[in-house]
Amino acid sequence: MRSRWFVLAAAAALAIAPAVLGKFGVSLMNDIGIAALVVLGLVLLTGVGGATSFGQAAFVGIAAYTSAWLSTAQGWSPWIGLLFALVFTAAAALMIGALTLRLGGHFLPLSTIAWGLSIALLFGNMEMLGRHTGISNIPPIPLFGVSLADPRAVYYLIWLLVGLGALFCRNVLASRPGRAIRSLRGGGILLASVGADAYRVRLSLFVLAALLAAVAGWLYAHANRFVSPSPFDVRASIEYLLMAVAGGFAHLAGALVGAAVVLVMKNVVQDTLPLITARGGQFEAVAFALLFIVLLHRARGGVMGLVTRWMRTRFPPRAAALPPEPAEPLPRRQPVPRDQPLLAVHGAVKRFGGLVAVNEVSFEVRAGEIVGLIGPNGAGKSTMFDLITGTAPMTSGRVEFLGRDITGMAQRRVALRGMARTFQHVKLRPQMSLLDNVALGAHGRTRAGLVAAGLRLDRREEAKIQHEARRQLERIGLADRAHELAGSLPLGTQRLLEIARALACDPVLLVLDEPAAGLRRQEKQALAELLRKLRDEGITILIVEHDMDFVMRLVDRLVVMNFGSKLVEGVPAAVRADPAVQAAYLGSVASTPVPPQAMASEAR
Repeated sequence: MRSRWFVLAAAAALAIAPAVLGKFGVSLMNDIGIAALVVLGLVLLTGVGGATSFGQAAFVGIAAYTSAWLSTAQGWSPWIGLLFALVFTAAAALMIGALTLRLGGHFLPLSTIAWGLSIALLFGNMEMLGRHTGISNIPPIPLFGVSLADPRAVYYLIWLLVGLGALFCRNVLASRPGRAIRSLRGGGILLASVGADAYRVRLSLFVLAALLAAVAGWLYAHANRFVSPSPFDVRASIEYLLMAVAGGFAHLAGALVGAAVVLVMKNVVQDTLPLITARGGQFEAVAFALLFIVLLHRARGGVMGLVTRWMRTRFPPRAAALPPEPAEPLPRRQPVPRDQPLLAVHGAVKRFGGLVAVNEVSFEVRAGEIVGLIGPNGAGKSTMFDLITGTAPMTSGRVEFLGRDITGMAQRRVALRGMARTFQHVKLRPQMSLLDNVALGAHGRTRAGLVAAGLRLDRREEAKIQHEARRQLERIGLADRAHELAGSLPLGTQRLLEIARALACDPVLLVLDEPAAGLRRQEKQALAELLRKLRDEGITILIVEHDMDFVMRLVDRLVVMNFGSKLVEGVPAAVRADPAVQAAYLGSVASTPVPPQAMASEAR
């Protein structure tokens, strides 16, 4: 509610600003609005998605030059120029993104610097674009027969587009593709486990950020009525990044605040330094950098980060209720008949150089059973899980799932076929709510894309996703904490949340990697009851676990590994009494059966 009042107050202030400000003030506000559109894209791409780009100004330039050339050389309407600007910018972003987004580490930002430099140089060396002189006498934007040549006239169009852009981005972040975008920092393995393609998510985000820059470039060309290469080089891209950092990378409102802070600071420095020294121009960059360092020292999360912390201290957030929205359930898979072969591993081998982590392991899992994969530390259990789920490639051997050979199949495709997993090291997004973390699991069961999400055409599907996420939270007993941040949970509860996310995938096979680690005794009992209930509902479970007492009481069959090889397979009582298993856990063959507590102690 407070955020709604804040937005209304900001809209009212923007509406009356032209009546209060002079011509320079209105022009400055226009520049802030145009820059805010570019920074909105950077907040999504870099702040949320984690892909640093030093080339956004190049996309602004592509759109500005496209519309400027069509309007002057061809005499076309600026509105047609906008259409072509969007198409050309999207095509350029698609091509550049396809070539650069697979690069990791520092190579991605370095590559964006390279093409940011090259595009600005291209503008300055093309005769048809006026070389370094640029294009002048660009016609203003006409709207309903009125020419928006005056800064006050184009002001409202600029800020209307800023508002629509911010609303579109807000809708995207609160949607199916938005949850995938917010999970990009968790890595491609996390997204693949719910059926999402991290590369495609990042590429679509890259194109969206470029399109926001394209709208800014179109406005820039027709508001200033002149373009030249210099405003679109790497220095301008760095300035846009500074705006995002100053405003707050984690906040959409930071785009507007950061653009205002940086542009106002620049104007204050330019106006003040000449009054202090005759060499003001030489010290401008130094003074601006010092002011920027002071800002970040006082507010490392940007201005909006500082404001948010103050608001939380002054007005503590209230616990959000869970009003159940009427929604149809998501479609579910047909259950596999009980005792039918579900998963078969044939001679699995995994080598890491000279190390054989998995050596000729074979076993089978049938529908409707809980199978435990156990062994001492370093036995190769988690590596076996990675081979089964497609997370890691197999050196040799074969895996069949639902009667189909999935050896070499991408992890995402394996997940879409009905295999969901949790991880030995918990993979949650700590800054997302419990509800959103679980809703991410339904990604592969739904279809809404960026455009549908941004325009709120996905409301029916989103209601189904939220209904499913709440249902899974109720299953694990966390429904009353749905709107808390996942990072605030203890480790054991985070593991339960991972199970809920996996259940939201509607799996036929649930692959759990040490789900009881970090749980207290009562929590383990509740987990065991949940897993038995899931088995009764038709979900087959394959589990790696070190707590022998927990796993012996839970599973129907056990597969024991040691030094990468399968040691023995059978029912829990037979496995527990097996001398080879006792030797693996205790270091020697006992002459009498070893109680499970001793094996459990050693396993821990």
